[in-house]
Amino acid sequence: MRNCTMVTEFILRGIPESEGLETTLLLVFLSIYLCTLLGNVLILTVILSSSRLHTPMYFFLGNLSIFDLAFSSTTAPKMLLNLSGQSQRISFQGCALQLFFYHFLGCTECFLYTVMALDRYVAICHPLRYTVIMNIRVCSILATGTWVGGLVHAVMLTSLTFQLPYCGSNEVDYYFCDVPAVLPLACEDTSVAQRVGFTNVGLLAFTCLFLIFVSYICIGVSISKIRSAEGRHRAFSTCSAHLAAILCAYGPVIIIYLQQNPSPLFGATIQIFNNLVTPMLNPLIYSLRNQDVKSALRHIFAKRSFAVENK
Repeated sequence: MRNCTMVTEFILRGIPESEGLETTLLLVFLSIYLCTLLGNVLILTVILSSSRLHTPMYFFLGNLSIFDLAFSSTTAPKMLLNLSGQSQRISFQGCALQLFFYHFLGCTECFLYTVMALDRYVAICHPLRYTVIMNIRVCSILATGTWVGGLVHAVMLTSLTFQLPYCGSNEVDYYFCDVPAVLPLACEDTSVAQRVGFTNVGLLAFTCLFLIFVSYICIGVSISKIRSAEGRHRAFSTCSAHLAAILCAYGPVIIIYLQQNPSPLFGATIQIFNNLVTPMLNPLIYSLRNQDVKSALRHIFAKRSFAVENK
């Protein structure tokens, strides 16, 4: 039998090729993270406080803000601590939890974009039956389904990754615990786990993207049948924000999986965009392109200004 010491903690090596840039990166990423928190909390507050926004579309947008808050918080705090010179160590359980929540929230958000595409399809292709089809019960089931689907996906990947023994090097050559970074440290053959994990993530992303693509083909056909230019513009404007958010979310994922052997720096840059920048952009995309959200924001700020003046 072989003598070996089981790994009880990992060391996160950080962002590749970032030596000497820690202070600059800390300031940049901290600013982005704070903007992400502020923007998504603001969108969530607007949706909850405005009765006009209590519709299926904004119900799912509120869910998206919650997921963006949690998703960015999965990796950003530890990365910021490491950049500030704090310990790069993370416990074995902490690494497993980080990997679990990263894939749980990422997969849930992937499902949520698909559900939001379905919502836009019903709103534009079946406008007279929209409130009947997308009732409170259906919206609750769809939202719960995104959570459950993400949970099953994350449990599968986490169990595949951490059921293997880790008894050699404990240095993770990345800035957070992800499957491709952790699996090479296992003491046994990881080919099965790598194949299953890659297939699971790739198939999931492809299926959701395909359903979104089909939904928007149907939406495009319906919009083309609208006679008035104003009606076509209004219908398109309700989808443009969602399309922009999908592009920001799926673009990095597609780039990562199309690269055969990406450089560590390139892979880290794409991941940081996906983990930090996209959650920050979503509130901007939905507030700048949505008249209802902008109107609700103005109403809230006007009420607060009035309250302050009367004190």
